Amino acid sequence: MSKKIAFLVAHEGIEKVELTEPWSAVTNAGHEAVLVSPRSGEVQLFEHLDKADTWPVDKTVSEVSAEDFDALVLPGGVANPDALRMDEDAVALVRDFVASGRPVASICHAAWTLVEADVVSGRTLTSWPSLQTDIRNAGGEWVDERIVVDGNLMTSRKPDDLPAFCSALLDALDHGAAATAPE
Repeated sequence: MSKKIAFLVAHEGIEKVELTEPWSAVTNAGHEAVLVSPRSGEVQLFEHLDKADTWPVDKTVSEVSAEDFDALVLPGGVANPDALRMDEDAVALVRDFVASGRPVASICHAAWTLVEADVVSGRTLTSWPSLQTDIRNAGGEWVDERIVVDGNLMTSRKPDDLPAFCSALLDALDHGAAATAPE
């Protein structure tokens, strides 16, 4: 059965491969991917610090809710989650997704948005190593692993982890995540 997956990004600073590889994985598996951003238009992808392609926004944050989707993907890049965590509506959407029990997949620096949404306390996750203090300060346990699945939350560290990240995401779409988020 086809699922609808939101990919939430800011207007720029998105690590290209962290958007395009999971996007391809879900669409190649027959699911619908939807790019959601605080603003309409196009978003600017990056290959590390260099501008890469642009990608069209399908829906703005104000046009969607967690109930519209079966899962959420949070691509990284340094600037992308840093900008997202300053957008109250984007943070609220992430919080709603985690609370809903639907799968939420975060890679690299995207864990900053999870920290801002106040959803990491009591959870085990991974991220780019420089975020481990932020995660611990927010009450989470940081581990250095390719993929960490804690209830409906799945996290990875970096682009090299994308095969495991995409596999965990597809598995959650095929078999479901936790029915409710942990308390």
